[in-house]
Amino acid sequence: MANKLNIEIYDPKVETRNLSEQKLIDEKLFNKQIAYLFENSNFYRNKLRKSGFKSAKSVGGLNNLEELPFTTKDELRKSQSEAIVSASHWAAPIENIARIYSTSGTSGTPMYIPLTRNDLACWILTSKRAYTAAGIKPHHRVLTTYNSGPFVAGAVGESLQSLGVNLIPIGTGNTERLIRSLQRFKPNAMPGTPSFLLYIAEIASSLGIDPAKCGLETLVCGGEPGASETAVRHKLQTAFNSKVYEVMGVGDISISMWGESTEQEGMHFCAQDFVYVELINPSNGKSIKMEDGATGELVYTHLQHEAAPLLRFRSRDHVIIKTGIVKSGRTGNRVKCLGRTDDMIIVRGVNVFPSAIREVVSEFQPLVSGIILVKLQQAGVKQSPPILVEVELAEKQTAVNKEELASNIEKAIRDKLVFSSRVRLVPHGSVHRSEYKTNLVSYSNTDLN
Repeated sequence: MANKLNIEIYDPKVETRNLSEQKLIDEKLFNKQIAYLFENSNFYRNKLRKSGFKSAKSVGGLNNLEELPFTTKDELRKSQSEAIVSASHWAAPIENIARIYSTSGTSGTPMYIPLTRNDLACWILTSKRAYTAAGIKPHHRVLTTYNSGPFVAGAVGESLQSLGVNLIPIGTGNTERLIRSLQRFKPNAMPGTPSFLLYIAEIASSLGIDPAKCGLETLVCGGEPGASETAVRHKLQTAFNSKVYEVMGVGDISISMWGESTEQEGMHFCAQDFVYVELINPSNGKSIKMEDGATGELVYTHLQHEAAPLLRFRSRDHVIIKTGIVKSGRTGNRVKCLGRTDDMIIVRGVNVFPSAIREVVSEFQPLVSGIILVKLQQAGVKQSPPILVEVELAEKQTAVNKEELASNIEKAIRDKLVFSSRVRLVPHGSVHRSEYKTNLVSYSNTDLN
């Protein structure tokens, strides 16, 4: 693998700042953000007043943040449905909006995410910090798999361009063309979702092209959990002969707020001065101290956002915290994403993340491809065992003893994740691939026979 340890920092004054000093800066920014919301946001003015906060001054500072109500995606959907052009949680006039991104709308109507020029500049700076952490340099050739729209990941291209890279914007829609571009230009780096990068490797092999010989040094994975899973990371690194790094953002808050550095000791917080982050217990909403080894759901508060600032937005990202200064000198907390709490199911009192099921199944490679689909029999978080898991066989695994393999996978799931499953082995290629994010869960009426 071509990458060597690189501890360059894009914004050293900020990224190595003492955490106590950062808290003081955040405090001032938070007070200004609250005042801005009371003046410009009907949504938050009403929401905060209903919770007993009549003015910006009455809100207090960051130490009182836990007293403020959460903001959820469902609230934003309702806010959007109440307006034609904008939404009640938008806090800037439409003529000040420079860009509007949207979500996929897989769970309903797409959500629209507005940005002013200042908001976009904050996003780009945050992303530059994250991608520099992954070792991206101004002279690098970078092939992007993200389209310019409609999703927020399109802004990644602008941040890379701003870093001074030689940008090769291919995007999705024609995977063979993307692979030919990899072969021709031999880029140093390629960002993308882990699902799509694995799909690229599959298609390249089917075309007789070895992705490991395309010259890639760095893969930067984002958009969904997965790149921190040992089996997924190993598969990507082996397929492309590249180092794998992970970034993580939230469309409603910012792109690339967390970025893994070349030290590979977790994803560093990269949105200093723009976002304040908390950790909570997803079950009861209580705050959890950000200390080494703590686990919980990340909650975000904008600090200097204009278009649609959010307070205590529940991300549904479940993480484990890592603390302490690393070799580069970066001081921000680090995280590893364990999964999304809105994907989590509860089986007889046991919390189960689909990504954890995938990680267990991937231990049976090369007999299986590592691609799974959890098929639930009923709506809701609580599920009754056994849980049906479709497991895709690896290519050309026709002679495998399927009954024995399925039984061994079921035992591994039971031993490691403490719930009963029913594994159904399916042919290679039968589980849907995606050029963006992959759903690991499907609600189906299929029986367990």
